[in-house]
Amino acid sequence: MTETLLSELTTLGVGGPAGSYVRADDEESIIDAVREADASGKPLLVLGGGSNLVIADRGFDGTVVHVASRGFDVLSEDNGRVRLWAAAGEPWDDLVRSSLDQGLSGLETLSGIPGITGATPVQNVGAYGTEISQQFGAAHVYDRRTGTRRRFTGDELAFAYRTSMLKREIHDGSPRYVVLAVEFVLERAQNSQPIRYAELARRLGVEVGDRAPAPTVRETVLELRAGKGMVLDPADRDTFSTGSFFTNPIIPADTQLPVPDDAPRYPVLDPAGRVDESKTKLSAAWLIQHAGFDKGFGLEGESARIAGGRASLSTKHTLAISNRGAATAEDVLAIARAVRDGVVETFGVRLEAEPVIVGAEI
Repeated sequence: MTETLLSELTTLGVGGPAGSYVRADDEESIIDAVREADASGKPLLVLGGGSNLVIADRGFDGTVVHVASRGFDVLSEDNGRVRLWAAAGEPWDDLVRSSLDQGLSGLETLSGIPGITGATPVQNVGAYGTEISQQFGAAHVYDRRTGTRRRFTGDELAFAYRTSMLKREIHDGSPRYVVLAVEFVLERAQNSQPIRYAELARRLGVEVGDRAPAPTVRETVLELRAGKGMVLDPADRDTFSTGSFFTNPIIPADTQLPVPDDAPRYPVLDPAGRVDESKTKLSAAWLIQHAGFDKGFGLEGESARIAGGRASLSTKHTLAISNRGAATAEDVLAIARAVRDGVVETFGVRLEAEPVIVGAEI
């Protein structure tokens, strides 16, 4: 039997072999594979595009179910509001592009994010002022605890910054719910949703809160992401990463920390979309850079000792950790530990990892 190396199924390109591997191309195959793994008592890892995973060098001694279902369709349309269904394994950026091709707006600022559609509600994926929760309709899932299919609305998922109930509920060491399909509520419109992100608004030449042609917004977002090494490119080692390795920390607004007043701060929204005045969000990238970790940290000089130059902060963005070509998971985690500890020492803020780390710890 040919050994399946998980490094070949992740954008970071690290990770040892799978104990067993099943590719599931439709909902029934996904459910059957998960049920069989649970019945055997083996650990379970559900894998999609592998864009948010750091897997240990020793691999995963259990069953890896690779979600590879495809397809999307318009379920209904009423007064310009369109409910779009997509299979969990549909590549996310393909869905974004196709929705725009059909004259639908709502997902344009989420262009270029790697991975599959089923992963987007799990951690409430977001970028450039948009989070999945804002366009979310429902998630169709398999409940491993009860052995049944279920459908959850946005209120039931209790979305928050980079998390949801789908991420928080655990069963036998891994997520309780396996996403089978997702519904989105979009708008039949040529213009985008209101632009909420200042950098994007500047590039588009509009004011925050204005709209712009949705295809133009997509192209601009792709350009911005590519400039930060956040669009996978086989010729660019900076893009061999999990994207943002750390989440932007959310702290109490009145916390006394040695963070300068001019450090970027952003509003925190509650589940109803209202600003939560008791909290503030800091920029992880700013904290990393101002703690002394420049782009490319880990490549040259004393910093190269940490991971032998095999892994480093991206040369384009301090928030990504890149596999320079021969990195191990431990190389990547060594860079993460150095950055995390340095930010704690400088600012008293502890950064939390955004990707799922399997079989290892920072």
